[in-house]
Amino acid sequence: MHAIPAHSFSVAPMMDWTDRHCRTFHRALTKRALLYTEMVTAPAVIHGDQARLLGFDAVEHPVALQLGGSDPQQLAQAARIGAAMGYDEINLNVGCPSDRVQSGRFGACLMREPGLVADCMAAIRDAVDVPATVKCRIGVDDQDPEVSLFATVDASAAAGVTTFIVHARKAWLQGLSPKENRDVPPLDYGLVRRLKRERPHLTIVINGGVTSLDEVEAHLEPAGDEPALDGVMLGRAAYHEPALLGQVDRRLFGAGTDVDAFEAIERYRPYLQARLDEGVGLHSMTRHMLGLMHGRAGARAFRRILTVEAIAPHAGLEVVDRAAEAVREAEARRERPDQAA
Repeated sequence: MHAIPAHSFSVAPMMDWTDRHCRTFHRALTKRALLYTEMVTAPAVIHGDQARLLGFDAVEHPVALQLGGSDPQQLAQAARIGAAMGYDEINLNVGCPSDRVQSGRFGACLMREPGLVADCMAAIRDAVDVPATVKCRIGVDDQDPEVSLFATVDASAAAGVTTFIVHARKAWLQGLSPKENRDVPPLDYGLVRRLKRERPHLTIVINGGVTSLDEVEAHLEPAGDEPALDGVMLGRAAYHEPALLGQVDRRLFGAGTDVDAFEAIERYRPYLQARLDEGVGLHSMTRHMLGLMHGRAGARAFRRILTVEAIAPHAGLEVVDRAAEAVREAEARRERPDQAA
């Protein structure tokens, strides 16, 4: 079994984003962050192409598999498959607000059925030896978050779950789109702090609205009379500005030195070449790199080259090299004295 570090920092599961290519790229920037798969439904795990849905590279460890579903027996079977494939954690999604998820009776709508969530988690825990965790919202629709969050957590805690990742917003299943549900419902960080204060024996990780490592560090410190949280999960910020992950090991884990964007590219190259040799298209891997040079001179050229040239048939590492060189040249021009304003 691979050792999982404390959940002090993790990268959120994001549908259509955190595939195996994305996770391997993120691992080139941080060795310590806990990475999550996209949500995979239990029936898909059981009946689908497991190598395609669940396959991952050994460099991704520590990596958690996020499952979706509401049938305890199916979830237990899917969890066993995930654990056998080497995942370090099995996580149940109790927070996704999409229409497709609702129709399948899983995701955020399960906040209305804490007893069922607990049954699902008990089945998962009985099925595997790796940690089983819950990712939830603070409530849905007209629920009172001070009731719904504690009900969900307490029911699963009674089933032996000790780690909860809480997206500190409600999900409005009626009236808001999945995209709007990421921004419109107000954040309630205070309620998540209160959960930690009143349930100090549980590991409480906060998610939602965090955009910088400064904010991550603030959540990991006490706030007035409220205790420090045990961890922070970063989502879109980590995806759109992945270079910030290069500071995670030093700032949050006190280990190693920062990983520069160019160094991350070099670390990612062997994986890129190996997948290219297998016939994987370059764009499916480089699409996750588009924000790597965010804020740097030449970032626009970097994105354009990867976006336009990587989709060409037989595109190879020379495209990545051209994109990186565009940034180097732009930064060199900015530093030349004769270019100073």
